[in-house]
Amino acid sequence: MVNSMTESNVIQPDNAQLSTKNRIKPSPRVNMAHLAKDMGIYPYFIPNYGQIGPRTIINGKETIMLGSNNYMGLANHPEMIRVAMEAVQKYGTGCTGSRYLNGTLDLHIELEEKLAKFTEKDAGICFSTGMQANLGVISGLAQKGDYIISDAKNHASIVDGCRLSYAETKVFDHDNMEDLERVLRTLPRDANKLVISDGVFSMEGNLANVPDLSELSEQYNARLMIDDAHGVGYLGKHGEGTGGYYNMMDKIDLLVGTFSKSFASIGGFVTAREDIIDHLQHHARSLIYSASLPPASVAAASKAIDLFYEGDERREQVMKNAKMFRDGLDELGFTTIQGKTPVVPIIIGDVMKMLKFNHKLIEAGVYTNPVPPPAAVKAMLRTSMIATHTEQDVQEALEIFEKVGRKTRILKKKK
Repeated sequence: MVNSMTESNVIQPDNAQLSTKNRIKPSPRVNMAHLAKDMGIYPYFIPNYGQIGPRTIINGKETIMLGSNNYMGLANHPEMIRVAMEAVQKYGTGCTGSRYLNGTLDLHIELEEKLAKFTEKDAGICFSTGMQANLGVISGLAQKGDYIISDAKNHASIVDGCRLSYAETKVFDHDNMEDLERVLRTLPRDANKLVISDGVFSMEGNLANVPDLSELSEQYNARLMIDDAHGVGYLGKHGEGTGGYYNMMDKIDLLVGTFSKSFASIGGFVTAREDIIDHLQHHARSLIYSASLPPASVAAASKAIDLFYEGDERREQVMKNAKMFRDGLDELGFTTIQGKTPVVPIIIGDVMKMLKFNHKLIEAGVYTNPVPPPAAVKAMLRTSMIATHTEQDVQEALEIFEKVGRKTRILKKKK
């Protein structure tokens, strides 16, 4: 997408009299957005007019939601709504301060204790977003003279956390354990080292190789941090995530997560040894200098943990839905990325074809997430399944995909 635009195409502000210092530098990304808007196919910031469930209302029409990270289907669960409303009634709408000062409620402490038990760690701390969790944990823990070793496809919040840290960052090829070992071999054994990987990579939906990550981290005297934002809830014995899937929770030194996906709330967290959490409470700037999570969000996240423990049926259903949808797409002739998670990427290749296809899907009643490079290697639609999708939802979505795919020539027409 970025390489297809030139500076001569860049749209300048209407006010040509702006001084040089007030002008924003030309951005191919923004220029592409303007082009998509002019063509009527701009796919971002589209409002929903209803609860985020298996279906929602977009542009006045009931739409099958295939672009949500609401994997366990809890965003409109009656118990989640109930506890959130009760928290507002008891505590009000906000905490009006940092956790470090006046912004800690008993709700926060209760949630952190539940998270520690849930993820089999000593202690935990909550942040106001998942992004802030990674920013605070990485920059608060890795100092000058330390080393961060990060997977090439880690989430942007990890990348930015590395940038904020004074540690030296080394990047290894995605999911390439030989390259990880090559990097680790070059670093001083006695230096503090932090190996970081997503648990489930958000765009393609593939699982991190936790067994080999753990083995290499131990061999080269490094801590292992897993960001399991997209794995917690539906992976593991009771939803504890990627580490639970491999039965290796004890091998993960720091587990970072978010409340904005399976937890169906907002916020982020890290669980680890008690001394690490104690350190972060006094060094994670995104924790210390941000207002704390509001009561409703904390209560909802806490209730989500309870529902995870009794969520075997939902875990089974979301994986069943993903298989049904992926198999259906493959049978129709779409190119998908195989995986073991509810994330089902559909490779389109060309950015403009992807945007046009996505626009027609929305008009027909299906919402997906269009992902251009560099967020994905090739332009693709990122779809994801929800535990509360019914078989009818999945089959209807497949019918729409086939109809729109043939109309837009993404799929070959039937002979």
